[in-house]
Amino acid sequence: MRILAVSLMVAVVSFTPLRAQQTGGSIDLPAAVNVVLRVEGAGVQIYTCTSTPAATKWVLNAPDAKLMDSSGQSIGSHFAGPTWKLDDGSQVQGELIASKPAPDAGSVAWLLLRAKAGSATGTLAKVAFIRRTATNGGVAPASGCESAQDAGKTTRVPYAATYSFYSGPAAN
Repeated sequence: MRILAVSLMVAVVSFTPLRAQQTGGSIDLPAAVNVVLRVEGAGVQIYTCTSTPAATKWVLNAPDAKLMDSSGQSIGSHFAGPTWKLDDGSQVQGELIASKPAPDAGSVAWLLLRAKAGSATGTLAKVAFIRRTATNGGVAPASGCESAQDAGKTTRVPYAATYSFYSGPAAN
C-alpha cells in the first residue's frame, strides 16, 4: 500500500510541471495591469538535438538575447530560466501561463508568463506578468536532428521579439 501511495505522489509531482507548461489558451492580460517596461529583444534561441525512445528532435535549451529600449540602447539581457536581467541588476524570472502560435509560421510563439514568486528585484520588483509578442524567427530548423547520432548537437537560431512587463494582480 505504501508503494502505491508513493507511486501516486511521484506521478502527481512528475505531471505538475507538464500542466504548468501547456500551450494554447489566451495570452490576454487580466484586468487592472499596468506596463512597467517594454523592450525589444534580439538574439538567438538555442536548441539541442535530443534523442528519446519516441523521437529525435530539437529541444529549446535557452534564449540568449539583448534587451533594448525604445532608442535602441542595450539595457539588459534575456537568458535561461527564462530570466530577464537589466544592466542595473534588476531581474525577473517567468513561468509559462499560455502560448499561441505567432502569425508568421517561421516565428516562435507568443507567450504570457507569470513572474516566478520571489524572483523579481529592483526596477522589475513589481512585475506580475511578462508577455512576448511580435516575434520574428527563432523556430528550430526542420533538419539536422534526424537520428541518435545527431543527439547533443546544438544550433542557434536568430530571433527578435517584444517583451512587455506588467504590474498588477498576481497570477493564479
